[in-house]
Amino acid sequence: MAAITINSKQRMNSGFDIPTLGYGVYKVPADICGEVVSQALKAGYRHVDCAAMYRNEKPAGKAILDSGIPREEVFYTSKVYQPALTYEGVKAQVDLSLKECGLGYIDLMLLHAPYGGREGRKGAWKALVESVEEGKVRSIGVSNYGVKHLDEMEEYMKELEEEGGKGKGGVISVGQWEIHPWIPRSDIVEWCKKRNIVVEAYSPLARGQRLSDKDLQPLTKKYGKSAAQILVRWSLQHSFVPLPKSETPSRIIDNAAVYDFELTEEDLKSLTFDTYSPSGWDPTVSTLDK
Repeated sequence: MAAITINSKQRMNSGFDIPTLGYGVYKVPADICGEVVSQALKAGYRHVDCAAMYRNEKPAGKAILDSGIPREEVFYTSKVYQPALTYEGVKAQVDLSLKECGLGYIDLMLLHAPYGGREGRKGAWKALVESVEEGKVRSIGVSNYGVKHLDEMEEYMKELEEEGGKGKGGVISVGQWEIHPWIPRSDIVEWCKKRNIVVEAYSPLARGQRLSDKDLQPLTKKYGKSAAQILVRWSLQHSFVPLPKSETPSRIIDNAAVYDFELTEEDLKSLTFDTYSPSGWDPTVSTLDK
């Protein structure tokens, strides 16, 4: 595979590029969010993954603006969650997130979960498509959608195209899920790869629950790297966009120090498991009528 660096990017279906390493701010308290985002930017990250439900968009955006790094060089993601997963709700949340982050535009806006029922999801997606047309958002996608939700989405994207004309169905640029060796989500990954959709991996460190796993220890010794670094590298070599999160300065730096080694095919096979063990919530299993 081509050498990956901290400056590597992937081209999205929207035509824009997304950095292949992101810094997640889930559950980062607002009063320290600005500080840790600043530390991440100093460590070389150029991708900040935020969300309305995290309640820290304002300090995250301010840290980006205060960093001295040109706005166009930092990729900023937000997400829409309940009760805003409707046409009107997404319209309002996009405007609110823009106001909160203060960045002028949002690089990527995701529907945070497949809730709201079919009409809610269709309306929410239509609003995202319109936010792109309005220049408020550059790229759009989904988070935590199961294959059944993704299949349904293709149906209403086609309906929106038929109702409104060419381009009105939008394009899915990114899908985000909890992905790591213990929940590889092969069916979802295959669905996305067939459509050139970038796959983001949140909780790539399994929320720290697997760092002492016996299967990781041989690799930490082999490469002189931490278990967390092995897992970030695993994600990168599967062409995912990992979003490691830490509030500890040394770990923020370490999670980005993964470009001086490469896992072999044998290493990757040793981390291939037939398991389905999410470390947190899993909306992909929710029903279509939820």
